[in-house]
Amino acid sequence: MTVHQLYPRLVVSDADAAVSFYVAAFGAELVERYTDGSGRVVHALLRAGDAVWAIKDGDDVDPAPTGPGAVIIALHVDDPDAVAAAMVDGGGRVIFEVADHPYGERGGRIADPFGHAWMVASRSEDLDPGQIQQRTAAAYP
Repeated sequence: MTVHQLYPRLVVSDADAAVSFYVAAFGAELVERYTDGSGRVVHALLRAGDAVWAIKDGDDVDPAPTGPGAVIIALHVDDPDAVAAAMVDGGGRVIFEVADHPYGERGGRIADPFGHAWMVASRSEDLDPGQIQQRTAAAYP
């Protein structure tokens, strides 16, 4: 078996507003957008750098989430402070402030206005897995 592509597909209550948010917050580009006969977005593919994800309007089969769920989308960027600020400016809410972490990353968690939690981070230090484990265990007993 070969996996050719994997990307998250976010179900939201207003796909066009979500696309606008991600374009503004992440500098994403809309790659493709398809609607059903009533104009509801059934698929909108976005790209920011090497990352891709899809958005769709919720329906009876895929209801829109009502809050940050069990999935946290990890987005590694050059400047997590700037991305978090852009998300908050666009209506996002801080879950965890951007900060330096002992496991060699600077990052935080932001909820977008559509119920999805995003971890925005950048590598701040090159550590091997043993160092990461040791520091994490010490920092979060």
